[in-house]
Amino acid sequence: MNAFRAALWAETLKARRSKVPLLTTAGFSILPLVGGLFMMILKDPERARAMGLISTKAQLLTAGVADWPTYFDVLLQGIGIGGSILFAMIVTWVFGREFSDHTAKELLALPTSRWIIVAAKFLLTAIWIVGLTLLVFVLGLGIGATVGIPGWSLELGWASFWSVVTTALLTFMLLPFVALVASAGRGYLPPLGWAFLTLALAQVVAVMGWGDWFPWSVPMLFSGMAGPRSEQLGMHSYVLVAVAFVAGLISTMVWWRSADQA
Repeated sequence: MNAFRAALWAETLKARRSKVPLLTTAGFSILPLVGGLFMMILKDPERARAMGLISTKAQLLTAGVADWPTYFDVLLQGIGIGGSILFAMIVTWVFGREFSDHTAKELLALPTSRWIIVAAKFLLTAIWIVGLTLLVFVLGLGIGATVGIPGWSLELGWASFWSVVTTALLTFMLLPFVALVASAGRGYLPPLGWAFLTLALAQVVAVMGWGDWFPWSVPMLFSGMAGPRSEQLGMHSYVLVAVAFVAGLISTMVWWRSADQA
């Protein structure tokens, strides 16, 4: 336990001394801001045109309803799509930086178990993602209240909160494969390529109607981008995500356990 706390402290110190947490916070904060902007436009399209927020030719932004359900849908779908890339970037940095900074051989030479090192990295990533998810939701509440959109209810707020958290959780459960590619690829580019590849495949497979059988499509479908999730997903979808999580986690730990120190 002492070794794990020391490893987690070391990983936290690396993140605290980096600008990456600040950049990811700023990047993810754009989501509720953009959602609030959309709500302002939908509330009064003519005023938005007069203020120069949209052009006179813009029609798509005025084809919705400015209310809390719509706003929460924007946040949820933004996490379903944008979160898959931003969260992958976080995992890429946490695992890939050891090779880009040429500290991997020193890390592997430590007397600390490699399983503990990997577990500490994953726990830091989980805490990081939870923090960003909560930040987005809290900012969303504040921005929605400031804009003054109608349709709020406590039941809607709680249901939307758990939907946002579940979407982030499903996305996180697919990240061990990003960590594996970052480790085996020894850097940043391979895992980022993997993240964009799986995102593209997720959309293609979902369009073809097989998204419920492809784990990387599940967070997107759960967010409601393709309609009500009850019509898109089944229990097998969540089981496949869980299987992918376990497989990715074990594969990453096995790779680190057998990695050489050259």
